[in-house]
Amino acid sequence: MDRIKRIEEMEKALDVCEPAVKNLLDAIEDFKAAQPYFERLGEYYGSPAWRGDYEADENGELPRGLKRGVLSQDTLYDLLEQRGELLTIIDLKT
Repeated sequence: MDRIKRIEEMEKALDVCEPAVKNLLDAIEDFKAAQPYFERLGEYYGSPAWRGDYEADENGELPRGLKRGVLSQDTLYDLLEQRGELLTIIDLKT
């Protein structure tokens, strides 16, 4: 392989790797900043308030236009489980 071709290929690799690292670092910072919200969601999901809100939704007592993804058992459970998986990968102490 000639030198020019090798340098061009390595430049392409650098062009892929640099933004990948930057994007991941940015995402980790966003994830760290979201931790208080995860805590609130976890507390809410395990509370009588969530159960009451869920039942009110099931009984049609909430406004039709109200965003209510937080009342989806699977969505909230899956999100909290994914957080747990990520916490085993990312050290948030620093």
